[in-house]
Amino acid sequence: MRAFPMKYSGWLVHLTAWAVVLGMPLFFTGPNRPLMTGAEYLRFLIVPLSFMAVFYTNYFGLIERYLFSRRLGRFLGCNLLLIGAVMILTHLVFRYILPPDSVHPPMVRPWQHTVRFFAGNAMLYLMVVSASVAIRMTGGWYKAETERQRLEHSHTKAELQNLKSQLNPHFLFNTLNNIYSLIQIDPPRAQQVVHELSRLLRYVLYDSSQATVPLNAEIDFLKDYIELMRIRQPHHVKVFVALPDEPSQTPIAPLLFISLVENAFKHGVSNEMPSHITIDLHETDGQLNCTIKNSYFPKPASDRSGSGIGLKNLSKRLEMIYPGRYRFQYGHDDDTYTASLSLQLRDS
Repeated sequence: MRAFPMKYSGWLVHLTAWAVVLGMPLFFTGPNRPLMTGAEYLRFLIVPLSFMAVFYTNYFGLIERYLFSRRLGRFLGCNLLLIGAVMILTHLVFRYILPPDSVHPPMVRPWQHTVRFFAGNAMLYLMVVSASVAIRMTGGWYKAETERQRLEHSHTKAELQNLKSQLNPHFLFNTLNNIYSLIQIDPPRAQQVVHELSRLLRYVLYDSSQATVPLNAEIDFLKDYIELMRIRQPHHVKVFVALPDEPSQTPIAPLLFISLVENAFKHGVSNEMPSHITIDLHETDGQLNCTIKNSYFPKPASDRSGSGIGLKNLSKRLEMIYPGRYRFQYGHDDDTYTASLSLQLRDS
């Protein structure tokens, strides 16, 4: 079943409201209050039709022309002229075109009756103007807010895609460097690693194009990547990994942890000094916690290409995908660097 288009829903509200107003005589009938005759109903219609004239003159013309442009004086002046003209015309119609039934006695003091008519109806027309302004302003705000949300959603989607496109080449560059080093050490093993790399790239290029992936797929990807990184590490580098043996299939945004793992291997390994990397990721009651600690060997100024890009991109992605549902901290203390990321994947 197709939803009713939003652009028609406003007019449906207008039609319903005026239908109720014009049908009011049908709701107030009874044994002592018979249904109106045609002439009586015609006289009844004059006032609602005059209300409609004032309402839509403001709705389609005066509000946009004067009120939106902040010419309040002209807006008020035009409305005073409009209300005065409509009331005079309505009074003349009642007086000369659709006069009361002949059984009604003639007015003894017609001028007093006219003054009471204008005084009693002026406030009603001002209320109609106020209603027109309120509805027009509310509709304009709703339209502007809808457009703002649409643009914000488009901007967020485009920025996420841009962040992902920056991440993929960065990941590929580091992995190819590992394979290049392995070719010199163990060519048969390098062939096997190329096959493993193809599986990793399939995940990065295809599976990660989805908005979410199962958590177990993301963890399998991390396992393969860590094993690939381990290959080229010297013996004095100790790598400790604690990942769930049977992770759930809870949906999660892809490639959230790869930047943290990459940074650990990039900045936590020395070719001469003892080094360590600890990766701990576990899920508890809908809370996903990842803590990575590594020895801290900052790169020299001559080798700081791309430094910090991964963490900045990750912070942006987290803010767009999990606003208010994550905690991300990173920094070093003496010779140890720690990155901690906690995600609230679902309600506890």
